[in-house]
Amino acid sequence: VFKIESHNHPSAIEPYQGAATGVGGIVRDIFTMGARPIAMLNSLRFGPLDETRVKALFSGVVKGIGDYGNCLGIPTVGGEVYFNASYRGNPLVNAMCVGLVRQDEIALAVANEVGSPIMLVGARTGRDGIHGATFASEELSESSAEKRPSVQVGDPFMEKLLIEACLELIKEDLVAGMQDLGAAGLTSSIAETASKKGLGVAVDVLKVPRREPGMTPYEVMLSESQERMLIVPRKGKHNRITEIFEKWGLDAVVIGEVTGDGLFKVYEGQELRGSVPVAALTESCPVYTREGQEPVYYKKKQAFSWAELPDECDSQTILALLASPSIASKKWVYSQYDHQVMLNTVVLPGQGDAAVLRIKGHDKGIGLVTDCNGRMVYLDPFRGGVMAVCEAARNLACVGARPLALTNCLNFGSPENPNIYWQMQQAIQGMSLAARTLNTPVVSGNVSLYNETEAGAIFPTPVVGMVGLIENLENRMDMAFKNSGEIIVILGGLRTELGGSEYLALIHDEESGEVPAPHLEKEKVLIDLLLELSARKLLSSCHDVADGGLAVTLAEMAIAGSMGFAVSPPINGQRADEVMFSEAPGRIVASLPESSLAEVEALARSFGIELHRLGTTGGGLLQYKLEGKADISVALEQAAHSWGEAIACHMS
Repeated sequence: VFKIESHNHPSAIEPYQGAATGVGGIVRDIFTMGARPIAMLNSLRFGPLDETRVKALFSGVVKGIGDYGNCLGIPTVGGEVYFNASYRGNPLVNAMCVGLVRQDEIALAVANEVGSPIMLVGARTGRDGIHGATFASEELSESSAEKRPSVQVGDPFMEKLLIEACLELIKEDLVAGMQDLGAAGLTSSIAETASKKGLGVAVDVLKVPRREPGMTPYEVMLSESQERMLIVPRKGKHNRITEIFEKWGLDAVVIGEVTGDGLFKVYEGQELRGSVPVAALTESCPVYTREGQEPVYYKKKQAFSWAELPDECDSQTILALLASPSIASKKWVYSQYDHQVMLNTVVLPGQGDAAVLRIKGHDKGIGLVTDCNGRMVYLDPFRGGVMAVCEAARNLACVGARPLALTNCLNFGSPENPNIYWQMQQAIQGMSLAARTLNTPVVSGNVSLYNETEAGAIFPTPVVGMVGLIENLENRMDMAFKNSGEIIVILGGLRTELGGSEYLALIHDEESGEVPAPHLEKEKVLIDLLLELSARKLLSSCHDVADGGLAVTLAEMAIAGSMGFAVSPPINGQRADEVMFSEAPGRIVASLPESSLAEVEALARSFGIELHRLGTTGGGLLQYKLEGKADISVALEQAAHSWGEAIACHMS
């Protein structure tokens, strides 16, 4: 069971609590289905890291995620962080959680029998988070800080008790339906639970345990106080549920019952305070169909040519790219997370293209990853959407995991803007095509809109979270070079498109160019090839070509393995920077023993995947020997420092 959700606006005005409660909310979505949470990931976006306000947001968000997750005892095993001016006033905080459950023990969020009691369990209800849902659907402005009370306050120790109590209920088969209290609190959760069978509900707000005096029915029904769940017990089981929650020191009270009239009735004692058809709050809500319009910038950005720009392929450019906060090591982030609690994490953060966890009692493992390049989606929403899905799948294959399914978090600006709506349409179509081609169904997700400030909208950022299966953990792979003298190859070809690259943005201050076209059928075949190579244990290391291009991919493999290399990529008359810094998708760099080369070449031919021999591993230098260009040599120690310390230097 897995899902990703956003907590963007709350994190913009209260970064610590906004991020912490985002973690709490996604964890509840997992255990409400009867699954024990086993891992978390996150996908974060911030403005330029040299700005004081951005540093404060970044620090607060990371600490909030770490503190809440660490207290729960759930490892945070992976994720991604990007920095770009488009996120300056509107950071993105997307949290993903993965849980394990037996198929016959899955719990559903449904009320299916008239007369069933409705129970509210967990923490008491306060005024925190009221109007949190509406705040999340507004453009951020200078006055947004006044809505700090709309941000919920989390208690991870309460959530830990709630996890254990709820899983105990499910183990004893006491629950007919269970639902997390998220956006709009009791109102949303009760309506969603009742609507699935076309039933009604009657609730008495006086029965809701409160931690603040004088709360009105309106406040009780809209409070987004954390660590609360709605439960519909099986017939005659509510007393046993109360006993279990008392054992864990938590409240569990009957606040209403399921009715057959299809109405949502709110009482205060004997007095009816409100009545509305459940359907009016759920499936009968109006659906907007808006007109999208291609933005003026689109064709202008597509038409940009880098041919007139100087070719800056040299050691200083490589070091600058390695030190770019979007590319540099995220150790400053993940060192604040407990990523080994539960002792299941076998490929740790920074070691591979995806996290890998063992499944205790089995030879199998699972790969977990989040991916999206917002700049690529901005420049070409359709291709960018395809690339987000493909990179997630490719990253899983790079650790030996077959992609199974995905969840997504669609972060966009205001859909009332025809240009933004067009971005959404295009990106979703691209993601849909990629998911269908790769046979990775979209099983859950979240939409976060109105991510913009008075300065403009964020880059469209449809984040993909994907899960894959490793049939035998002994076949897992990582990115680190292993042995001196091994052969380095690239699978998928040497492409030369620079559009949307970090090189153009960082070195030439250009966020422009035609986005490299993804080749979906080749992506699918490349994944199959990687899984075959993994099963035969032919590769020593594996890493996909992405941010920073081939030059950065090789450097990251060298840094991970504390071992240099010497490569001579064929230039074939192209500019060196095109070959070295293109972020065109569908390509993998691998190292392998020379004894395996013939078999790997034969397999690549049989799969129809282009393979080029680049060079060999070994030594203490990163050596790029380019035809018609002065050799580039970077000390491994210098590269490791630039890459490894960049974010820490900014934050200090």
